[in-house]
Amino acid sequence: MKTERKLSRKVIELMGKGVKIPNPFSVDIAEEINLDRISSDGVILYPGTRIYGAKTLICRGAKLGYEAPVTIVDCRIGPFVELKGGFFTSSVFLEKANMASGAQVREGCILEEEANASHTVGIKQTILFPFVTLGSLINFCDCFMAGGTSRKNHSEVGSSYIHFNYTPNQDKATASLIGDVPKGVMINQAPIFLGGQGGLIGPSRIGYGTVIAAGTVYRQDFPEGGKLIRQGDTSLRETEFIAGYYGSLKRRLSNNVYYITNLLALKEWYAHVRQPFFQLHDMGQELYEGLQDTLDIAIKERLKRLKDLSEKMKVSVEIAQRIHEKNTMQETLLRQKSEFCKNWGKIEEVFTGRHEQSVDTKNRDTFVTIIHDKINEEDNYIKVIQGLDKDTSTLGTSWLQNIVNHITNTIFNLVPSCDS
Repeated sequence: MKTERKLSRKVIELMGKGVKIPNPFSVDIAEEINLDRISSDGVILYPGTRIYGAKTLICRGAKLGYEAPVTIVDCRIGPFVELKGGFFTSSVFLEKANMASGAQVREGCILEEEANASHTVGIKQTILFPFVTLGSLINFCDCFMAGGTSRKNHSEVGSSYIHFNYTPNQDKATASLIGDVPKGVMINQAPIFLGGQGGLIGPSRIGYGTVIAAGTVYRQDFPEGGKLIRQGDTSLRETEFIAGYYGSLKRRLSNNVYYITNLLALKEWYAHVRQPFFQLHDMGQELYEGLQDTLDIAIKERLKRLKDLSEKMKVSVEIAQRIHEKNTMQETLLRQKSEFCKNWGKIEEVFTGRHEQSVDTKNRDTFVTIIHDKINEEDNYIKVIQGLDKDTSTLGTSWLQNIVNHITNTIFNLVPSCDS
């Protein structure tokens, strides 16, 4: 005797409010889901969709699971987003962002408007500004990327690309800044291109207009941008590797500090510039809150990784004292590590002291007033920002850059041997 299958109460209620579910028996909606946080306007849940997590938010026009089964856990999904297959947790997707099947999106990711990825892409603690495009078969964790002005003129990562974010000394203080926040938020910068079958060794800083040729594994920084970078000498070299030993700390610490200060500047941008736009749309405030929550996750992760690195300096100092004769260079490197380790508590206090909220408030308030006036004429965030004149864009960039500079300088006063 056949047992009749029953639809879950949550699925029935969603269909009753107008959500399209072509095969309702294949969809799983967890009990903790608040159905008021799922729009009935044009949302489609294709077969194999599973939705979990009390924080989950699904805005109008979102489509989930068109290409393959999809699992959503505590994600905030903006208007007309398409997540076509894969696993997505604790991340935010803004209007028209999309990812193809085979995706694995772990916590701390933000995809802004029309950012997108093709099939089989893995990201974690990754932030993509509008229009940034990832090809197929990519591992791109612990990155920020901006650049480009439209879907036809966008920053892109070629297929089979890797951001290397784990070191032989087993640390992950390796996040890379590809573009930056102060200029990137204006959505008027030259695109960045990272060629396929290549990689970037984090932590790295790459400037706008940079093209890294296909097949290149890049190990340096190029924040000035605007150049084509090709693979250089590929001959093999053998050098001694001593587990636990770090050489110069200057570049590694600098890149981590710049990364975190850019995230702090982005929090201010979201609070003062983006928030009013969200408040104009249905579920917009909830989406904004998700952005700030996710950005907090990203900042917390970076601080944890940097703290872990500081704790490794004790061992590195001991090794250095054992294997090196005293010389001027070695003494400088020892000071770097000792200052970083000794002053970590003070460094963390600078990062968490909310200094970003009080830096350059005059320029901030002037810029925000201009934005509020523009909102009365146009409620589309992208159009308003791209419609700003050069002087206004420069004003906004100056405010955010002053945040980065102020916090960065304060921190390097605590590690003076890395600022020389």
